Amino acid sequence: MIRAVLRMGDPRLARKAAPVEKFATPALHALIADMEETMRHLDGAGLAAPQIGVSLRLVIFGVDRNPRYPEAEPVPRTVLINPVLFPLSSATEEAWEGCLSVPGLRGWVPRWSRLRYTGFDACGRPIDRSVAGFHARVVQHECDHLDGILYPMRIRDMSRFGFVEELFSEGSTGAVE
Repeated sequence: MIRAVLRMGDPRLARKAAPVEKFATPALHALIADMEETMRHLDGAGLAAPQIGVSLRLVIFGVDRNPRYPEAEPVPRTVLINPVLFPLSSATEEAWEGCLSVPGLRGWVPRWSRLRYTGFDACGRPIDRSVAGFHARVVQHECDHLDGILYPMRIRDMSRFGFVEELFSEGSTGAVE
């Protein structure tokens, strides 16, 4: 079932999500299926459970081809529960980000360049990956939702935040890529 995505300003997006305590339950599998259908329907690269009003530490992500991120390298479809992120260096990179909870807007956001993430899949099996590039960016973006953080909170230069149509129109100076 496609769920409504909460938008910036909804107080439920500002809460810290609770850990998932039971794996491989029918309710958890149904929630993940709804999240996947919602993400696909909206051409998202990822979705966090709090974005659909479920305050659990659960994110999904994955990109093959995505019209919202045409230059992005593929990211494997992943269900990540109770994630923990570890930067692999202090190096950061900035790039444009959007969010299904902040529709129509993009911002220039700094993120760790490389990181390791751990957590569990839907059946409680451990996940442990080291990643870089767009994959690292997507994981950080989605996991921020679990702590009540939306990407505009991370923008350093608000002149690099605005509506997609304005930032990327002909003659615009918004996009430096």
